[in-house]
Amino acid sequence: MAEDKAETQAFTPGPGYRQFKGRDEFPSNILHGTLACTIWIGSMHFNVSLLLFSFLFLPFSKFLLVVGVLLIFVVLPIDHNSKFGLRLARYICQHMSSYFPATLHVEDINDFHPDRAYVLGYAPHSVLPIGVVTLAERTGFMPLPKLKCLTSSPVFYTPFLRHIWTWLGASPATRKNFCSLLEAGYTCIVVPGGVQETFLMRHDSEVAFLKSRRGFVRIAIEKGCPLVPVFAFGQSHAFKWWKPRSKFLLQLSRAIKFVPMLFWGAFGTPIPYQHPMNVVVGKPIYVKRNPQPTTEEVLEVHGQFVKALQDLFERHKGRVGYADQSLKIL
Repeated sequence: MAEDKAETQAFTPGPGYRQFKGRDEFPSNILHGTLACTIWIGSMHFNVSLLLFSFLFLPFSKFLLVVGVLLIFVVLPIDHNSKFGLRLARYICQHMSSYFPATLHVEDINDFHPDRAYVLGYAPHSVLPIGVVTLAERTGFMPLPKLKCLTSSPVFYTPFLRHIWTWLGASPATRKNFCSLLEAGYTCIVVPGGVQETFLMRHDSEVAFLKSRRGFVRIAIEKGCPLVPVFAFGQSHAFKWWKPRSKFLLQLSRAIKFVPMLFWGAFGTPIPYQHPMNVVVGKPIYVKRNPQPTTEEVLEVHGQFVKALQDLFERHKGRVGYADQSLKIL
């Protein structure tokens, strides 16, 4: 037992270890970084601000016109291969990676093959899981040519946001879509804790809501895709936040698929603080494909994933500057 504990307290880079520093890979400046963050994150605030301004300061007929225009953008078809959209996505990914700056650590790059699909289990969710930018296809750090990040469905009903996030590689987090993507050879980034993890997050420690989240494990087994633990250090410092704690808020959050809360970044804006982020990718957990896994089989693999994530956190927290931080797996 003592050996296991010691083994998880430090990571010694091997020949397959790779480190990608956003600021070295993509030279940028504060203006480009701020603009990239504004486009990606600020677009959700733009809709609310536009509606409030129109309602308060424009004639009611003009307000209805604004609502109509926004509704058009809700149903406007998205060109997934738009040259403008893909250029914009690449701009956002590269300049955001440099902005924080964000660093991606891959324990063994040789464990990943471009012709195979993986399920990347990402934690924590925090206010927003913005560290996924280091894993995005448009960033290009991972040797995986087909990548999607499964995202809460309200995003795809939000004007402007749905276009931007789709170009960035986001896709609806439904079982049907998840299975279809894996079958098509896409590696999927999943944030298992989701809304509940955001509701449970704390200021004094990291929280991963995992113990009852087994659906992503079952799908990985059904499709025979390796599970990969991923942890983002420093992401929780990108924003300051406040939220009430109540059962009603939790129920409301589950119903609307996001947590109503106050959060702010630099100068009280939605632009995140420039706090270094270190996203660590562990080793794959290989599973035997079984289209109808038993509960016992799912529980066994789920237990392996939870332990792998905890060990990943313990192995790397000291070397990336969080030696005193703890991770609570709920």
